[in-house]
Amino acid sequence: MPLQTVQIAVFVFVTALIGYITYVKCRKAASSTEGLSTEAGNKEVFLAGGGLSWVFVAGSITLTNLSTDQLVGMNGNQMLLLAWWEFAAVFGLIILAKVFLPIYYKYECTTTTELLEKRYNNHHIRALIGVLFLLGNVFIFLPAVLYGGSLFMITMFGLDVPIMVLAVALAVIGACYAVLGGLRAVAISDTYSGVLLLSLGLVVVFLALKAINFDLSDIPAERLTMIGANDSPIPWHTLLTGMIFIQIFYWGTNQTITQRAMASPTLKEGQKGVFVAAVIRFIIIPPIIVLPGVVSYKLYGDVGDAAYGRIVGDVLPMWLSGAFAAGLVAAVLTTFNSILNSSSALYVCDIHEKYISKDVNISKLNAVVTAIFVLIALALVPVYASTESIINTVQQLYGLLSMPILSCFIVGLLFKNVDYRAAIFAVVGGVLLYAFFSFVWAPLHYIHMMFFTLIASVLLALIVNKLVFGKSAEFGWAGSSDALA
Repeated sequence: MPLQTVQIAVFVFVTALIGYITYVKCRKAASSTEGLSTEAGNKEVFLAGGGLSWVFVAGSITLTNLSTDQLVGMNGNQMLLLAWWEFAAVFGLIILAKVFLPIYYKYECTTTTELLEKRYNNHHIRALIGVLFLLGNVFIFLPAVLYGGSLFMITMFGLDVPIMVLAVALAVIGACYAVLGGLRAVAISDTYSGVLLLSLGLVVVFLALKAINFDLSDIPAERLTMIGANDSPIPWHTLLTGMIFIQIFYWGTNQTITQRAMASPTLKEGQKGVFVAAVIRFIIIPPIIVLPGVVSYKLYGDVGDAAYGRIVGDVLPMWLSGAFAAGLVAAVLTTFNSILNSSSALYVCDIHEKYISKDVNISKLNAVVTAIFVLIALALVPVYASTESIINTVQQLYGLLSMPILSCFIVGLLFKNVDYRAAIFAVVGGVLLYAFFSFVWAPLHYIHMMFFTLIASVLLALIVNKLVFGKSAEFGWAGSSDALA
């Protein structure tokens, strides 16, 4: 049998096996939301019925974040410096486990934005932040994931097909997981795919280093340093300002991530899963997302986002590349369907049930909005194909939303007696301020400007609350015993 046929056979077999295992695990749970109350239906579809053990929480969080935008984008920078995103992520996961997660469980939240409604005692602030999350998911993350996955497949296998063909195929399969199985199917497929991808990812690291005899000489020093210069993607001083809050936002308030940890039967079970994910993030992920890219610089020169697919195609044996392709496609699918599922949760819980109709068929509505989100993401794939670096583009664009959103959480968690309109004003002001820093005047690195945007947004909320609405904010931590009073 020709090697290419073996490669395809392995790919199909592994992909089908993951799908079958997911099906077996999911069929034991309720297969329909018929007869359930709206609240129970939401919990079943969007929080897996509160039945995720720590194993699936850790696996799903890990693979939801680890996809082609990470593997392709970070390796595409071809420097060790990008590992700081992963090391800093450990801090964000610890904050999620110790600070945010106890509050989400305390307030019995289905979405992270539900916490804002309960703290500000108004639904409009929840809806606004839900819309901002949706904009980020649909217009930034979904198309970036589809583009990265398609680009990897083309460069790894040398395929001569339009990138949109692969993007459509990935989008359709990912949507089926999100619609038919809900979060339960997403988390289970994440975990099994994660074991495969992390294992083979480490094999790629070893074989890549072996290809250059473990000799990193002749690689420019700026690509091997962990201390970023002012003109690098991550200047060292940004680790002390915006980087900290980017991680707190992403891991602590982002529905796509926190949804997994909120879906455990108990707080301790969810926290255990988050801590395991943090260990994986610290030990395993960094070499996978930077070393192949650095090696590719020595082998091929500056090839940008094509680096990872090219080196994987060169160093892996043909028969094993089929299994790796299955793991990579699984990573794309799980990230894609995770974002779809969380986006649907935000729309259904935060917008549709409050402003349109509370009496809905959750499963059907989930299918409709998922289809709409998929079509929008596919339309934007060509836009991302024209960018110089996926990961840098995604991070910079998301700054438009992340820091204003985080300011709303910070004010809501730390203070009482803050008018929701002051928080809304600050969020809108923060978006406009960061847009100014991004497109008009940028005196410092964009990560620094994200930090200044956050501080300005928090202060703006408190000042407007006092001067416009005549209220004095009072310190009142959301985790205190009387916070629900």
